[in-house]
Amino acid sequence: MRLVVASLLTFAAGLGLTALVRLISTRFNLLKAPRDDRWNLKPTPVFGGVAIYLAFAAVFLLFQQHLPPGARLILFGGTLLFLTGLVDDLISIKPPVKLVIQLIVSATVVYFGRRLQWTGSDAFNIFITICWLVGMTNAINLLDNMDGLAAGIVAIACAFMTATFLLNGQIQEALLPAVLAGAALGFLVFNFNPASIFMGDCGSMFLGFTLGGMALLSSNDRTRNLTSVLITPVLIMLIPIFDTTLVAISRKLSGRPLSQGGRDHTSHRLVALGISERRAVLLLYILSAAAGVLALLVRDTRIEFVVALVAVFTMILFFIGLYLSKVRVYEDGDEALLNNTVLRAMVGFSYKRRFFEIGLDVVLIALAYHVAYLLRFEGGIPELQMGIFLQTLPLVIAIQMACQLLGNVYGGLWRYASVSDLLTIGKSVIAGAFVSALVIFGMYNWTGPSRAVFIIDVLLLISFLGASRLSFRLLRSIIVGKSETSPDARPVLIYGAGDGGELLLREIRNNPEHHYAPLGFIDDDETKVGKVIHGYRIYSVRELGRLVEDHDVVAILISTEKVPETKLEHVKQLGVVLARLRISIE
Repeated sequence: MRLVVASLLTFAAGLGLTALVRLISTRFNLLKAPRDDRWNLKPTPVFGGVAIYLAFAAVFLLFQQHLPPGARLILFGGTLLFLTGLVDDLISIKPPVKLVIQLIVSATVVYFGRRLQWTGSDAFNIFITICWLVGMTNAINLLDNMDGLAAGIVAIACAFMTATFLLNGQIQEALLPAVLAGAALGFLVFNFNPASIFMGDCGSMFLGFTLGGMALLSSNDRTRNLTSVLITPVLIMLIPIFDTTLVAISRKLSGRPLSQGGRDHTSHRLVALGISERRAVLLLYILSAAAGVLALLVRDTRIEFVVALVAVFTMILFFIGLYLSKVRVYEDGDEALLNNTVLRAMVGFSYKRRFFEIGLDVVLIALAYHVAYLLRFEGGIPELQMGIFLQTLPLVIAIQMACQLLGNVYGGLWRYASVSDLLTIGKSVIAGAFVSALVIFGMYNWTGPSRAVFIIDVLLLISFLGASRLSFRLLRSIIVGKSETSPDARPVLIYGAGDGGELLLREIRNNPEHHYAPLGFIDDDETKVGKVIHGYRIYSVRELGRLVEDHDVVAILISTEKVPETKLEHVKQLGVVLARLRISIE
């Protein structure tokens, strides 16, 4: 009950203080002007972090007798970084200076006894803890790049951290993230798209350090496996870590300093694909919540399942990152890159797509084989079977890779993966499993290895490899849906709901530079009316006039040569442009 009251009090305080700070900032013209590397389009108050800090600190002092001893140390460090961020918001501090201050504050917290007990080496634990605190401080600071993103992600992380503490039996520790969540949510009311106030560096640095510091309060419950203890805080903070990693790699490969601002974050890349800012933020909320749920699931799960679950989720994020990395966010990156021979070599190697595919397939083959054993033996692999798994894993990888190579699995392009590619993968995987089974059963004189493992392995590996090849198409469909059009795209209709129409639709969706926003199909065949192609409805020709008028259609694209000119006479009278798709071989 105390936890709920404290959280609600902080929410109310954050709400009121944010409104007050916004009013004062506006009255005294303390506004952040629009910049090329920022997302705001008009001058906006930027001291929302003051409201977040004051709301948190006030409730902290009110309930301090119910908080754990280490909480005061975390508030002390958070206060120092709040003040550092406040000075930076007012007069600007150079990035190296901010980094040194973050290191000093983090080292001070570690000196007074708070550290992550992740290894048996105190020296290594100290190093990891300092890196963790500095990393999380900067991760949230970098994540504060779009309306509502940082505050919302912090609130979600705090909710799962509160749940983790409660499951650990740490009632006092659970109060701290609950209070921080209340402060973040109170601010989020004014910061969600369209934002009327920003938190500034004073808010993002305070939130990042405090969020990272609260992980130091977690008890290493030895009744659970150590891997779960290590993975839980990482999963809870996974979206800030993911975004920071993507930005760091992108800027390094483009020859840009890590401290340089820019529209190259995960959220910016999602918007560059054509979706709205609000939807981009909500997608990241969903990913953050999914990572939090996974963090709770692995707590009391056997180590074998923990490794498999985290590996699968990591692969999903990897494919998302790979897909987003292809979004063009730099305009002058090529020139910067040419000045650095080492980086040019790195990027050149990164384009060796086949090396990447082969390395990825090795991981997927090993993962499928491992999960097959887990499913066959219901999560508890017997010692004898574990020995067989470890001994035969290199053989399975070698045989499967040989079959993939001989089956010409590496001859296609992911962007254009089709059913024929999946059939090629399926035949190669089945052949590889058959040869692997013959070799392994021969090694063990036809006793010992489980036959069911190979059947399960075939199904899993076909699914994993097929999903990897279709990942770009799947992600484009899931993330972007029907919105992959440029902002100035013109509404058009496609005449003809056949193969030509489907081809024309894919051309428009895959190439936004056409600046077309398809509304759907028009067809003379009444049996097709009402059906859907790739999410786009087929309309009757009789509805053409209404559609043109209601949606301001500027053009009708004729997808086939089979439509005679006589049928287009009534279309020409509508005053729209007619264009015909022509494919010829000369």
